[in-house]
Amino acid sequence: MTLSFFDQFMSPVYLGIPLIAIALTLPWVLLPTPTTRWLSNRLLTLQGWFINRFTNQLLLPMSPAGHKWALLFASLMLFLISLNMLGLLPYTFTPTTQLSLNMGLAMPLWLATVLIGMRNQPTVSLGHLLPEGTPVPLIPVLIIIETISLFIRPLALGVRLTANLTAGHLLIQLIATAAFVLLPLMPAVAILTATLLFLLTLLEVAVAMIQAYVFVLLLSLYLQENV
Repeated sequence: MTLSFFDQFMSPVYLGIPLIAIALTLPWVLLPTPTTRWLSNRLLTLQGWFINRFTNQLLLPMSPAGHKWALLFASLMLFLISLNMLGLLPYTFTPTTQLSLNMGLAMPLWLATVLIGMRNQPTVSLGHLLPEGTPVPLIPVLIIIETISLFIRPLALGVRLTANLTAGHLLIQLIATAAFVLLPLMPAVAILTATLLFLLTLLEVAVAMIQAYVFVLLLSLYLQENV
């Protein structure tokens, strides 16, 4: 029986337990347990340098009020990278290919940035809905357009992450199926297809890290407008 290529993106359930719940806890299982001993090796040094550079780049253009989000941004970045990278392993499930999970991450964080802006500087936040110098006849139209663009931000965050990972995984499966089918028929073409599959896998590893960074970067830009 031929299964659909999109079956891999369904949310599987095993023994009544949704595997998405297990996959979400897996990054915490992989992290080392904190101890009071001084730990210093090449991996931890590289990890500390990466987190430091990442948070500095995110928070540099932001006012000091937004620096309170540094821990949240760094944790979210590592969490998304772990989920995306673990999903590239064989016989694994990628939770970030589920739009419901991505929207569950994007919606509360986006709403938090909006509420912070409305509480701390309501005039400036509402001023984003109407650019300065707008002609009077265009004021209602521009307010409607800016309001729609404001509420579409969390949808864009979730759909962007879902679509990029889904497209990459689906393309890998298609090329792998082609290489498997062509192997007994045309071995030379199958080897070329397998080479393309290897290069695409490397590209998908880069996409997994870049999409996690873009997700957090856009959240930081939304926060920057409201602090």
